Amino acid sequence: MKVVITGGTGFVGTRLARKILDKGTLAGPSGKQEPVDEIVLFDVALPPSLPEGMDDRVSMRQGEIADKDTVDALIDQPDIGVFHLASVVSGGGEKDFDLAMRVNLDGGRYVLEACRALGSAPRVLFTSSIATFGGAAMPDVVGDLVKQTPQTTYGMTKAVLELMINDYTRKGFLDGRSARLPTVIIRPGKPNAAASSFFSGMFREPLAGVECKIPVPPDVRHPVIGYRTVVDGILALYEADSDAIGDDRAFTLPSTSATVAELMDALDRVAGDRPLGKRTVEPDPFIQDIVKNWPRAAGADRALALGLPHDNSLDDIVRAYIADYVDI
Repeated sequence: MKVVITGGTGFVGTRLARKILDKGTLAGPSGKQEPVDEIVLFDVALPPSLPEGMDDRVSMRQGEIADKDTVDALIDQPDIGVFHLASVVSGGGEKDFDLAMRVNLDGGRYVLEACRALGSAPRVLFTSSIATFGGAAMPDVVGDLVKQTPQTTYGMTKAVLELMINDYTRKGFLDGRSARLPTVIIRPGKPNAAASSFFSGMFREPLAGVECKIPVPPDVRHPVIGYRTVVDGILALYEADSDAIGDDRAFTLPSTSATVAELMDALDRVAGDRPLGKRTVEPDPFIQDIVKNWPRAAGADRALALGLPHDNSLDDIVRAYIADYVDI
């Protein structure tokens, strides 16, 4: 079978591709395990060569997710599995409403319509976000049954796609699942336009000996998930039995609620005598206005009951990052 990963050359997409290659099979439209003989990493911009760890089953394709003809040509055979990760991120979406609507909403609809046109009801895993929650009535701990009142355009587009996944599945057009992601840490490389980007930067930069400016106060609390765990969770939700999922196809992935201060403490514990770059709190009103509307903690009872994984500790996340990206 063919596997398409939109946003596939990004951090999560490439790690997901490697995981699928190692596994060798995935559930096809029939629900039975099928050998994966092709993985297409689709993205708006491509690296000069295939990411490390790929083999001849993997190819890259460049294009705009908001171009219907491109998406139709990408999702082109009945025996297919789709992981839809492509998205304009939170900060970028607030600065450019039209871009967020075109990429996140129109692009997402084109993906679902292309899957519908196949007639085989393929599995589709969509990565949503806890930014779908918000508003004055948001409780301290959000869960899958809490009303979604997103306070960013990014969160709104994610919530809309969650509802579309539910309805396309109800109609039998596809077998959809939405993985509602907490903030993923620790992402290597350069910061991106996501308002949550600093949650990775506050580990990544100090470990590289670079000064890090943290745009929110140390008492800001937020749910986070380790990068290894998020890939395992996405894959587990894709592979879960459809009947066990039920009519609400969206699951908040298990996370750890931590303050900025607690995250910095975890880095200090794991780093030990390792020299670290300076960390300075310098409030950024634009980032603060976004982050203040996000959940402080996220319940994941349904995901845990389905068997989705959970991080053991913040320290383990830091240790994994050092092993994978620092001490190499």
